[in-house]
This record gives sequence, structure tokens and C-alpha cells, in this order.
Amino acid sequence: MMKLLPIAILALAFAPHSGGVELRPVEIHDQLALQAEPGKKIALTLDACSGKFDSNMIDFLIKNRIPATIFATKKWLNRNPLGLSVIKAHLDLFDVENHGEKHIPAVIGAGKSVYGIPGEPDVVHLRREVIEGGKAVEKATGIAPHWYRSATAEYDAQAISEIDKLGYKIAGFSVNADDGATSKQRTIEKRLARVKAGDVIIAHMNKPASDSAKGLSVGLAYLLKAGFTFVRLDQVKLQESPAKAGRNLHRKS
Repeated sequence: MMKLLPIAILALAFAPHSGGVELRPVEIHDQLALQAEPGKKIALTLDACSGKFDSNMIDFLIKNRIPATIFATKKWLNRNPLGLSVIKAHLDLFDVENHGEKHIPAVIGAGKSVYGIPGEPDVVHLRREVIEGGKAVEKATGIAPHWYRSATAEYDAQAISEIDKLGYKIAGFSVNADDGATSKQRTIEKRLARVKAGDVIIAHMNKPASDSAKGLSVGLAYLLKAGFTFVRLDQVKLQESPAKAGRNLHRKS
């Protein structure tokens, strides 16, 4: 049975328009659901859209034993066999989830786009994006994914419903660390310094020429010293973060 969409998503997804009701994409903000065990738990999620493999970032995570959930597209998996081999050698740390086949935003309809990236022309194409992305992850790692994050991390109401029907949980976030790997190192450090227990961090591991690895290395080291514990999304549940509902914090990735 399809789950009911959160009230905040429904309120944002449908906006009045002179011609009737117009679907508007939303960015989903989540935090970790309340945990039975006490502790300062947070989740690091890394998008691998297309592009390359940021070995400096992954090497830092491995050295410091920091778990992360990686959202990889089929495009990235096919283009980065060396990076994939490193991740597969450390599946005790890394959980690989579904970021789609071709990195297409989850908005449906002719002419629709997010940050200039065209969306899906119809539901059939959306289903292919999700299904083929999932197959690629399972083929690459031997483990079927259960979480989905679309390109740009924005969705319209119809796409949310279809992704749910396909059996995926949509992975939102509460802290945008690197703005699609466009932020400077100091900005990333400042954002991570404000992380609180329960936060879900989004960053990117597909642009090694960016400041993402440098900023995250400093920021994550600080969080470790502050006593935070990192968890993967396959180990927890997420809940809507009402404090950030409706805020548009995610730039083109």
C-alpha cells in the first residue's frame, strides 16, 4: 500500500496557478528518527552523480573509519571502476544506494526541469530511471538498494508517489555541506561545525577538483572529536525535519 505523503510535502507540491493547480518540485528535508540508544548520532551521505572518483575523500573516511551512505548513478558506476573497487573493498563502512540511471531530476512532464536539468517526460521514463539505477547498484555491489535520491534532490508529488510504489524510501537531508561540490573549504567547515545530533549531511564525492574533500576532512574530524557517531542509512530510519520544510538549500550537482 502506498504511504501517505508528509503534510509539508503536499502543501509545497501543489501551488495555485491561473490555469488550475500546478505541480511544483520540493526538496525533502529529513533527520534521523529518534534512536532507542542514547548518543550523538549523525549520517553522512555522499552523492556520486556523474564525473569522477574523489579518492582523497574516500581515503579519509577509510582511514578514520567513518561510515557513509553513497548514492551512485549507473553513469558513475560505469565510469569509475577503480573507485567502485575501493568502495566494494570496504562495504563494512559504505552502503551504496540508488541515485538513478542517468541522473535525471524526479519531476514529470514535458518542459519541466530543475536548475536547468530536464526532468522526465512521463512516468514510464521516471520508472526506468529508478529501476535501472537500482539494478546497476545491485550488479555492482551484490546488494539491492532500498533508498533513492534523485538528481538535484528535488521531486514533484507524482514522482514521490511513483518512487514509493517502486518500493524505495526517499533520502532527504538536513545539512547541505557543499552545495553540489561548489562551496569553498571554509564554507564547508562552518556548515559542519553547526551539525547537531540527528542531522543527515549531504555532500559530493564525484568532483575531486573541488574543495569538498578538504572541507569535509576538517569538518568531519571536528565532529569525531566532538563525540559524534556516524551511521549509515541502512542502519536507521529517517523522519521529516519540520524546521527546514520548504527551504531550498540544494544547488545543481
